[in-house]
Amino acid sequence: MNSELREKGFTLIELIIVVTLIGILVGLGLPQFKNATKRTREATLKENLFIMRKLINQYLVDKGKYPQSLQTLVEEEYLFRIPIDPMTKSAETWVEIPQVMTMEEMTAGTMPGIMDVQSGSDDISTEGTIYNTW
Repeated sequence: MNSELREKGFTLIELIIVVTLIGILVGLGLPQFKNATKRTREATLKENLFIMRKLINQYLVDKGKYPQSLQTLVEEEYLFRIPIDPMTKSAETWVEIPQVMTMEEMTAGTMPGIMDVQSGSDDISTEGTIYNTW
């Protein structure tokens, strides 16, 4: 009877070994998961920047001037809505870079538009650069 009970279950040592192996595998996978989500957010940021810069240039070609803001792109239906910055998780943190104006444009009273856009995040990417320099 004693030998029958031993064959039906696991010993405490076997359970400890299995739990330890599971813990090691989870410990190895967790950093990879964190890096994967950060790389995904970085890829989304690059895509958002590419699209917004393309639309700013398209607005320039169509209208002959830069848009006054990202909101102008929405109002004129170049964008459905301002995308969310995946690093700051907000659509309000984009940094709009104003166009460089000549002295003639400034004296003519021309309002500067935006010629570029950057992320509002000053965190460091996996490449070692700061997001707001992309």
